[in-house]
Amino acid sequence: MEEMTDENETNEELGGQMSFLEHLDELRGRLVRSVVFVLVAFIGCWFVSDRIFEFLAAPVERALAEAQRKEVTIEGRNGTEKVIALRDLKPGDKGSYVFDRATTIGTAVVAPGTSVDAVVENDKAGRPALFTQEQILTSGGVVPKGVKLPVDIAATEGNAPGANERLIVTTVPEQFTLLVTVSLYSAIAVSVPFLLLQIWGFISPALYKHERKYVTPFILLSTISFVLGAAFAYYILFPPAARYLLSLGPDFQLLIRATDYFDFITLIMLAMGIIFQMPAVTYVLARIGIVSAGFLVRVWKIALVVMMIAAAFISPTGDIPNMLLFATPMFALYIVSIVVAYVFGKKRETD
Repeated sequence: MEEMTDENETNEELGGQMSFLEHLDELRGRLVRSVVFVLVAFIGCWFVSDRIFEFLAAPVERALAEAQRKEVTIEGRNGTEKVIALRDLKPGDKGSYVFDRATTIGTAVVAPGTSVDAVVENDKAGRPALFTQEQILTSGGVVPKGVKLPVDIAATEGNAPGANERLIVTTVPEQFTLLVTVSLYSAIAVSVPFLLLQIWGFISPALYKHERKYVTPFILLSTISFVLGAAFAYYILFPPAARYLLSLGPDFQLLIRATDYFDFITLIMLAMGIIFQMPAVTYVLARIGIVSAGFLVRVWKIALVVMMIAAAFISPTGDIPNMLLFATPMFALYIVSIVVAYVFGKKRETD
C-alpha cells in the first residue's frame, strides 16, 4: 500500500511531464471545448445582438448629436426665445410634432418630415407622453387621433440621436454581417471566465502543486479586470475622443459606417480590457515568485516605451493629447502592479 501511495504521488507530481504530442493533444482538447462554449454563447447573443449594438452605438450617436446641433439665438415677439427639450414639457402642453425618420405605427409607416398636432398627457404608466390630436393619413393606413407617439419625452439625455445622427450601412448584407460580428465578439466577452480557465488548465502542469491553488484568484481577478477595462474605455476614454474627432470637420456631412465604427469601438474596448489585466496577472506572478516589485521598478523605462507604443496603436488619432489619454491609465496600472507585487510578492518555492 505504501508503495502504491508513493507511486500515485509521484505520478501526480510528474503530471506536467508530457511528450510534445501529448501537449498538442491537450491543447487541441482545450481549444475544442473553448470553441464549443463560444458557439453556445454566440447563439444566445444573437437573439439580443440588436440591443447590444444599440448600446455600443450610443456614444458615437451622442457625439454626432453634439457635433451637428449648434446652440442658436431665436428672436421672438418679446425678445430672445429659447428652444426647450422635450423632457421639459408638462402635461397639457401642445404643439406640432415633426417625425425626423420613417416611423412605423401599427401597419402605417409615417414618412420623415410629417407634422402632426400633439399634446402631452400621462400614459397608463403615469409617465408623460405625446398623443396625436389629429389623424395621420399614410399609404399604409390611417393613424387615428389619440395614439401615443413612439418618442420618449421623459428621457434624461439631452442629446438623443435623430435621423442625421444614426450610423449607416452601404451594402445589402452589411447589416446581417454586422450583427453576426457583434454576436461573436459579445460571445467571446461572455466566455472570458471559461477561456481563462482553459488557459490556466493548459499552463498549470508547468507549475508546482502549491502554485496551482491560484486558479480561482486568477480567473476572478482577470474577469473583473477585463470588465473594468472595457467599461473604462466605453464610458471614460471613447466619448471625449469621439467628440474631438467629430468636431474637426464642421463643414462636412457626418456619415459613419456602422461596420467601421464597430471595429473601432471593439478595438478600444478589447485593448483596454487586456491592459487592465496588469494588476491581476502581476498578483498571480508575484504570489508564485516569478515577478517582484524590484524587477518592475528596474524595467519601468522599457515598460513606458511599450505603453506609449501601445497607446499610439489603439489611440484613434496620433496627436499627443489622445495618446496621453490612453497612456495615462496604462502607466497608472503599472504603478498599481508595482504596489501589488510589493504587497503580495514572495520568493518562489519548490514542492
